Amino acid sequence: MVILGAGESGTGAAVLAKKVGFDVFVSDLSQIKPKYKDMLNARGIRWEEGHHTETEILNADEVVKSPGIPDKAPIIQELKKKGIPIISEIELAGRYTDAKMICVTGSNGKTTTTLLTHHILTESGVDAGLAGNVGNSLALQVAESPHPVYVIELSSFQLDNMYDFKADIAILLNITPDHLDRYNYEMQNYVDAKFRIIQNQTSEDAFIFWNDDPIISREMAKRHPGATLYPFAEDQKEGIKAYTTNKQIVVKSDNGTFTMDQELLALTGKHNLYNSLAATIAAKIMDLRDEKIRASLMNFSGVEHRLEKVARVRGVEYINDSKATNVNSCWYALQSMTTPVVLILGGTDKGNDYREIEDLVREKVHALIFLGVDNTKLHTFFDGKVPQISDARSMEEAVNQAYKVAHKGDTVLLSPCCASFDLFKCYEDRGEQFKICVRNL
Repeated sequence: MVILGAGESGTGAAVLAKKVGFDVFVSDLSQIKPKYKDMLNARGIRWEEGHHTETEILNADEVVKSPGIPDKAPIIQELKKKGIPIISEIELAGRYTDAKMICVTGSNGKTTTTLLTHHILTESGVDAGLAGNVGNSLALQVAESPHPVYVIELSSFQLDNMYDFKADIAILLNITPDHLDRYNYEMQNYVDAKFRIIQNQTSEDAFIFWNDDPIISREMAKRHPGATLYPFAEDQKEGIKAYTTNKQIVVKSDNGTFTMDQELLALTGKHNLYNSLAATIAAKIMDLRDEKIRASLMNFSGVEHRLEKVARVRGVEYINDSKATNVNSCWYALQSMTTPVVLILGGTDKGNDYREIEDLVREKVHALIFLGVDNTKLHTFFDGKVPQISDARSMEEAVNQAYKVAHKGDTVLLSPCCASFDLFKCYEDRGEQFKICVRNL
């Protein structure tokens, strides 16, 4: 078995493959982090970095591909020509565990919903692992620290190479344009990837989804999933399992009806209401006690880099929303703003359509700061629509510009709409730099 990519996912896959008896070879085109080299060396797993040795790789019976590697990569094209099966780390891990799988996907909100669901489970005394895009890799946990239940955040990239894996509880929060550069700029390809979360489900499994998402509702009309359906929405109507009424959330399941005052939820904003409803449905399906669910929904502390309050400086609130790597995430952030906004956005464009946020920008934003290597597309769309627009080539420059144009009572919001790879290592690096710069003001 060959593992391509030696990050968290790839290294975990290598450890599991070695444990179950495969001859394992790991290859990473980039440099491998020291901690992952140590893990591979400690288990006697062969690896290489900085290049791919094709003779080794094309000799594989099966390949585990890290989700960050696109299908257009030359080595992937060569593997496909030879007909060598390519799977994801999640697919591999699923073969070697009978644990209950709660899987979460969506263009936005999946990290929050995954962490909230895991929080409710652990607060209720369930031995649950956290995996996928958060926590340790599923494969590593299956190999060395198994749990009876896993809560797994799944990106479309991970779902692409999953075939026999099955979610016992699948959560699909929403679908909006994202990562279209990886899907030949065809929205349907991205939609199809997201809906892979329900493949192999039967009537004994659960599918939780936002009923009012236009793309999901369109797809549901033609797909007819085999799972038991648990749609949620803001308003009560026929067939909806979770909703709000009279300032309360209501969640109905075979294990009874759960109610709670909406104002007691730790997470605020409409998007977080949906995240809370989805997590609560999963908790009720797991037959957790209502008082434990209620307490968990009240004391959950949220997600770093997602609408994270950093500091108030001279009457101006600074908010880190670096995790907003697509337009719809920025839309949610702007929708939740109640003060005038200085908005920092920009980075690596993934085929973005900024029309989605145009009305909110015109209504709430008085200054835009474009933080990126190439801001041409942003200028083409936004020039003339906001009183002040400027460019920044570093986070320090962006924060200093924001400090100069913000007025007392404003909010400076980093909600970039874009990937971070032009100026930063990742969205976490971008968010950390923002927080450091703000605290240095």
